[in-house]
Amino acid sequence: MHLNGRVAIVTGAGRGIGREVALLLARQGATVVVNDPGVGRGGETTEERPADELVNEILKAGGRAKANYDSVADYQKTGVLVQNTVDEFGKLDILVNVAGVLRERMIWNMTEEDFDLVIAVHLKGHWNMCHHAIKHMRKENYGRIVNFASDAFKGSVGQCNYSAAKGGIVSLTRAIARETSRYDITSNALCPSADTRMTVNEAVKANRRRKLEAGLMTQAHYDRTTRDRGPEYIAPIVGFLCTDEARDVTGQNFHVERGMLHTYYYGEEQRALHKASDDGMFTVDELMELIPNSLLAGLPAIAPKQMQQAEAAQ
Repeated sequence: MHLNGRVAIVTGAGRGIGREVALLLARQGATVVVNDPGVGRGGETTEERPADELVNEILKAGGRAKANYDSVADYQKTGVLVQNTVDEFGKLDILVNVAGVLRERMIWNMTEEDFDLVIAVHLKGHWNMCHHAIKHMRKENYGRIVNFASDAFKGSVGQCNYSAAKGGIVSLTRAIARETSRYDITSNALCPSADTRMTVNEAVKANRRRKLEAGLMTQAHYDRTTRDRGPEYIAPIVGFLCTDEARDVTGQNFHVERGMLHTYYYGEEQRALHKASDDGMFTVDELMELIPNSLLAGLPAIAPKQMQQAEAAQ
């Protein structure tokens, strides 16, 4: 077991990916605080207590776990969650932020509440937990943080709130990595592809079929998305990133899908235009010629016309 003696908090751990992560960390010897308020996919209140069910499962297997039901969107409650963990178990070594909700609508149909809630749970929730946890991790000169982003950070139709939150999480993760590396605290992001109640429902399946029929998705890609992609495939990379052996892995953004794992490399200049002199200024007429015919020539369109047409009816 690689995590003996470690103490972890996993948010959104009652179901799906968070559940598999919490189970794996417990099997690896960590004490796990299972955070999950038991809300529905869209953040609606329910009477369910999946955190209790998971804690009982971990305890029966001989592990150590405790349940917490607070929302990560609440700054004060996340502070209490972290402090109570340190008070009870003596420290906090690992933080895995999985908690999230979805409110999917095209931007013209999206309400302010839809936007604010998704940002609050995902981006603000990640910040809340990291902010409080790092204060304690710095004192111990040790910490492992894994933040759950999504490929939606590249832009996802019908999910501008979710895309904005996940893009923010990628940047937040990189900033934390730069701020905390001197304290042996690592910070990495994951963009998982897995079938859970958050990611797959009948509407999602129907949209995939529409894209296939419209030629916007290849048959190979469609077949890949219809294969079993359970959340258990995501947990091992989280386990690795929480070990001592991952001390030099920080600031990375990983995509994980079944047996496939890759990183994203971005932030560097792709192409450039320069005036003859450093103090030169482009004119509008020059840019009308240079941007489409030089700077962007041959690059794939972010929103091809056929995609715009296929999605206009949504």
